[in-house]
Parts: sequence; structure tokens; C-alpha cells
Amino acid sequence: MNGLALLIPLALLMGSIGLIGFFWALRRGQFDDLDGAANRILIDDEDRAG
Repeated sequence: MNGLALLIPLALLMGSIGLIGFFWALRRGQFDDLDGAANRILIDDEDRAG
């Protein structure tokens, strides 16, 4: 029973840290352009190499 008294608050603390981190990334615009990185790999950069 003593283990649960430590693990439950620890799990709630870690979950709230993850949730705060998610909202921080959302507010800073981390998820604004979801398709940009996926399409960037298809762009041919040979004209810049020369």
C-alpha cells in the first residue's frame, strides 16, 4: 500500500508535465505545418548544389 501512495502522485505529476509540454508546443506553433516536412523530402535540391 505504501508503494501506491508514492506511485499514484508520481504518475499524476508526470502526466501533467506531459500535458503542459504538449500545450506549450501547441502554443509555440510546433504543429502548424504538418504537411511541409513530408513534402520537403520530395523537393529536388540539385539546382542549389551547383
